[in-house]
Amino acid sequence: MPPIIETFNLTKSFGSNTAVDSICLGIEQGEVFGLLGPNGAGKSTLLSMLCTILKPTSGTASVNGFDILRQPHDVRRSIGIVFQDPSVDADMTGRENLQMHADLYDVPVIEQAARIKTVLDLVQLEARADEFLHAYSGGMRRRLEIARGLLHYPKVLFLDEPTIGLDPQSREHMWDYIRDLRKREDMTIILTTHYMEEADRLCDRVAIIDHGRIVALDRPSALKNGLGGDTIILGTKDSTRLRDHLIAAKISENVEVHNGEIRVMVVNANILLPRIIESASAAGFYIDYIYLTHPDMNDVFIHYTGRDIRHEQARGQLGKMAMMRRRRVR
Repeated sequence: MPPIIETFNLTKSFGSNTAVDSICLGIEQGEVFGLLGPNGAGKSTLLSMLCTILKPTSGTASVNGFDILRQPHDVRRSIGIVFQDPSVDADMTGRENLQMHADLYDVPVIEQAARIKTVLDLVQLEARADEFLHAYSGGMRRRLEIARGLLHYPKVLFLDEPTIGLDPQSREHMWDYIRDLRKREDMTIILTTHYMEEADRLCDRVAIIDHGRIVALDRPSALKNGLGGDTIILGTKDSTRLRDHLIAAKISENVEVHNGEIRVMVVNANILLPRIIESASAAGFYIDYIYLTHPDMNDVFIHYTGRDIRHEQARGQLGKMAMMRRRRVR
């Protein structure tokens, strides 16, 4: 069976800036596929082309067997989209939001009531369907947006930061809904996220995008195992000099500084940790704190992009807040 999504040298440029650079990618039917990358890496541009919102500069892609350039209408009927920013109407009830979407997507009138009930049951909102969205929590609104994206029975569901802004309990519930969707509907789900635990626990495969190119693609477990060991993290006021000292002492060939912290990749952390402390102390360095981590998806992200996803998330949130303030001023 061919991949349900294929891209063929898909490229998008904005003037001299190439946001997506000749990406070739295949996503299988029924996969939960994660797209990770720093802010501005090209994730949203790639999704926008697959959803036919943007036209590529060159190359093309197919979604559910339909070409995004020659058959955009068929592509749109094959997909559901849940945007990062809220897009439901707060002046309507949950049911009214779904009814409007059913009309826009030409869901047959005779099927609309049954489909609306089905998706409301799926996201456990039937009991609150006739309440206005002012009474909904953030998690409930997110679930309603997923219900809306499912209303026309898409083959592929795009989720752009599906749990951003949700509390940990609501995030766990959302993960359960996504797992259930894949199982019940044999649906292919493409999600972007800044939560590394989300990518690790939900996704069958993950692609890391940086500067418009895919720099890593595999199962989360394989990506973590590929780092080849544990990470020792050191906090010190003299991180650059201590890094150079540890490299010269041949503690490890992989010693880097990220956001003021030294990250030492080692195979036998329990054996090397005393040696690191002894070597640093003998050379006159003061270590503020030290701790050990096993490889996780944030380590993978740092390894391939040179950036910490937690700082990328914070930057993204600050950018959104600044944009909202500008809108209020205008």
